Order: sequence, then structure tokens, then C-alpha cells
Amino acid sequence: MSSTSLGTQYATFVVDDLFFGIDVLRVQEVLRYQELTRVPLAPVVAEGLINLRGQIVTALDMRRRLGLPGRDADRVPMNLVVRTEEGPVSLLVDEIGDVLQLDAADFEAPPDNLTAAARELVPGVYKLRDRLLLVLDPDQASEIKEFLEARAAGSN
Repeated sequence: MSSTSLGTQYATFVVDDLFFGIDVLRVQEVLRYQELTRVPLAPVVAEGLINLRGQIVTALDMRRRLGLPGRDADRVPMNLVVRTEEGPVSLLVDEIGDVLQLDAADFEAPPDNLTAAARELVPGVYKLRDRLLLVLDPDQASEIKEFLEARAAGSN
């Protein structure tokens, strides 16, 4: 986590009605929606590939990753490009928020009412005045191996 003497900084974003934060040091950049190249037989969560100044980056739909309903056709997602152990990945999110500085002492375990899909991506939360900030683990969010395995199992 990016810690300062004042706490940890999180870049925030929204997916459906969920408010997420990710350590700002893990964010490479934020972009408007980029043209995607679809990949045949890719897992449903992999929306496609984007060309980021010559670097090919996988774009993952966070709504699908979280098992949420699809985005309205008139709503264009934003690209939140994050650094992961496997390299950069673009997370397609509904909207980008502000950077928040939070005290690590206020970090709590995720609540029991989170869905199973969200629980595997969220190591903890912060209770803010008006809502809950779900801290996203970018490495877990970009892990799509289980989607590939589920597709392979379904084709047998």
C-alpha cells in the first residue's frame, strides 16, 4: 500500500453501485474508453485487447468479473490501467472517482454480506461517512484462470 505519514492513498472508482479503491501506486493511468480488439474464445470477463502506445493490454470488464448485470448500452466504461504481477491490465469500470487518503488503522475485514465474487477480490474495507470503500486487490482482479478453467470444463 502507498503509505505516507498521513495514511494510504487510494484511487477510487465505481462499478454498478459498489465503491472501490486501489492503492495509487498500483495505478498506471486512467483513460477514456479505448477501441477494443475482441479475442476469439477468450473468457467472458476479458472484453478484449487495447493498444496502449504500442503495448498490448488485456481489458477486463469488472462488472462481469464481479458477476454483476451488464452496463447499459449508452454507458461507456472508463479504463483504469493497473500494474499487476503479470504486467499492466485495464479494468473497465463505470466511473472514476477521487484519490482518498485513509488511515491504515481504519482498515477492516470485508463484511459478510459481500458476494463471493467480490469477497475474493477485496481483502478489506474502509467505512466512510456515507458509504463503504472496498479495497481492490489488482492481482486477484486480473486473475482470470478460473474463467478459462470453467469454460474448458463446460466444453467437455
